[in-house]
Amino acid sequence: MAIHLSSSSSRFSKFRSFSTLPGFQPFHSSSSLKFYESSIRRRGRGGGRLRRRRNLELRVFNDDSFDIPVLDDWGDSAITHGYILSSSDGENSDSEFILSPVSDMDLPSTSVSNNDAVSLAAHRFGMVGRGHKRHRIRYGVLLNIGLIVFFTVLLVYVDWCAWRIVRLPLEPFHLTRPFLLSAIISSCAGYVCVPLLYGLKMYQILRKEGPARHSIKKRTPTMGGLFFVPVGVIVAKFIAGFSSTEVSGAAAATLAFGAIGLLDDVLSLIKNRNSGLSARMKLLLEVAVGICFSFWLNTRSVSSPYGMKMLVPLPAPLGLVQLGKWYLLLTSFCFVSMGNGVNLTDGLDGLAGGTAALAFVGMSIAVLPICPDLSIFGASMAGACVGFLLHNRYKASIFMGDTGSLALGGALAAMAACTGMFFPLFISSAIFVLEASSVVMQVLYFKTTKHFSGYGRRLFRMAPIHHHLELCGIKEPLIVAGAYVISSSLALFAGYLGLISA
Repeated sequence: MAIHLSSSSSRFSKFRSFSTLPGFQPFHSSSSLKFYESSIRRRGRGGGRLRRRRNLELRVFNDDSFDIPVLDDWGDSAITHGYILSSSDGENSDSEFILSPVSDMDLPSTSVSNNDAVSLAAHRFGMVGRGHKRHRIRYGVLLNIGLIVFFTVLLVYVDWCAWRIVRLPLEPFHLTRPFLLSAIISSCAGYVCVPLLYGLKMYQILRKEGPARHSIKKRTPTMGGLFFVPVGVIVAKFIAGFSSTEVSGAAAATLAFGAIGLLDDVLSLIKNRNSGLSARMKLLLEVAVGICFSFWLNTRSVSSPYGMKMLVPLPAPLGLVQLGKWYLLLTSFCFVSMGNGVNLTDGLDGLAGGTAALAFVGMSIAVLPICPDLSIFGASMAGACVGFLLHNRYKASIFMGDTGSLALGGALAAMAACTGMFFPLFISSAIFVLEASSVVMQVLYFKTTKHFSGYGRRLFRMAPIHHHLELCGIKEPLIVAGAYVISSSLALFAGYLGLISA
C-alpha cells in the first residue's frame, strides 16, 4: 500500500505488513537501522527537463534476528522488504512519498512543507545511525563469572573449616581442587567437541509447540553431555580413589542414566523429531536403574557413621529416621524424579547446567560429614557443569540434551541414596521440583476442567514454568539469573541442614 503525503494532507494512515520474514519487527529502541540514499536522474514528461528523484531505503531488523545478509549485498530479492521514500520536485505540484512497511504501525501526524518533511526525516534517521550505541552486557558471561566466584569463595571457605566439620584430617582444597580441575578440563573439551558435533549436524530438535523465539536455536548442536559428564566422573574417581565404593556406585548410576539419555537423543535425531524413546519406555528404564541401584546399595557395605544403613538423617528434634524397605522405594523415586526434573528444566540457555551445579555444591556440603569421598564427586560434577556453561551460556552454542540432563539427575539421586540425605536433596533441587510440578499441575488442571466444563483450560500459558515466564515478557537471561539466585540460596540452606542433621 502506498502512502501519499502532501502539503495539504500530511497524515500517515494505517498500512499492513508485506513481509513475514522472521526477526523483522517495527521500530523500537533495540532495532538496528540501516539505510541508504541514492540520487537518480530521470527524464520528465515534458520539455526534456530532468527531474531529480531522491530514494531513501530503510532496512529494519532486530538484534535477535538470524541469517541476515550483508546490507551491501541486498538487492531486489523477494525476501528483502524495506521502507522506500521517494520524492520528485515539480512546478506547482505536491511531492509524493511511497512507503513500503514491514508491520502495522501508526506514524504521528505532521503538518510541514515537503522540503521540511524530507529534511526532518533525514535528520532523524541520521541521528539514529550516529547516536551513542548502548553497550550490550554479555549476560551469559556475567552469570558465569558470578557463579565461578560464588563457587570458589564458598568451597575455599568450606575447605578451610572442614576439619571442624569432619573431625578428620582431609587433603588441602578437598572440594576446591576437583571443582576447578573438572571446570578447566570440561571447558577445554568443549572447544573440541562443540565444533565436532556441529560438523556432524547433531542439531537440537525443537518442539513445534514451544515459544516462537526458540526458532533461532534450531541449528544448535545437542548431546553436550557426552563431553562434560565423563569429565566429572573421571576426575572424581581419580581424586577420590578407584577403591571408593560410594563414588563407584554414583558414577555407575550417572553413566547408566546418561546412556538412557543418549539413546533418546540418538533416536530423536534418526526420526528427525522431538520424540526418541516413548515416555513409557524411558520411565521403565529409569525405574529399572533405580531398582538395581537400590539392591546394590542394600547388598554392599557403604561407609556410615551410624553403623547401619536405611537411615534418613533429619534436623532435630526428628533425628535419625529408620525407613527399612521403604528406603529402597524412596531411592527409586528420587532417581526418576531427579532425572525428569533436570530434563524438564533444560529449556533455557544455562538454566539446567547452572542450577545443577548449585545443587551439587549444596549436596557436597551436606554429605561431607557422612562420606567425604561423595563430596568430592559432587564438587567434581559441579565443576563439569560450570565448564559446560562456558559453551551453554546465553546464547548457547550447544545443549546438554537428555544425555546430560538425565545423567545429572541420576548423579544427584545417587549422592542422596548413599548417604540418606534426601531432605537436603529436595531443598537444593527445588528448581527441578518446581519445573516438574508445573508440568503435572498443568496436565491435571487441563484434564479436570475438560471433564467438568467440556473444554480444557490451562493453568500456565505454557509448561514448564520457565516457558510461562518467557511468554509473560521476561527475558531469558533474567529468568536464568533469578533461578541462579534462588538456587544458590537453597543450596546454602541445604548444606546447612545436612551439616546439622549429621
